Amino acid sequence: MSVMTITDAAADRVKALLAKAPQDGTVLGLRLGVKTKGCNGQSYTVDYAKEAKAGDEIINDKGVTIFVDAPAVLMIFGTEMDYKDDKFESGFTFKNPNEKGRCGCGESFHV
Repeated sequence: MSVMTITDAAADRVKALLAKAPQDGTVLGLRLGVKTKGCNGQSYTVDYAKEAKAGDEIINDKGVTIFVDAPAVLMIFGTEMDYKDDKFESGFTFKNPNEKGRCGCGESFHV
């Protein structure tokens, strides 16, 4: 089982973001992590990955590369990364089977 799966919509958005990244070879993919934030404890982070770090879980799927920070792996194991774009919101969404709760605004979660 993979640490994380990526929907077609998420892969398309990652490709679009990478197309806007500096094309000087410094961006290898996207980096997914978790940081302490919000009223429920943890929040997902997504940024450009400029290097592979020791302990990273590297996911190559649907033509994109996602680097998962080592400290986040256990918290997101089994998660599905999706992308929503509608008239009320747009952004990556995460269906995480390890989540025990989310804050009311959806910005943070706890496991």
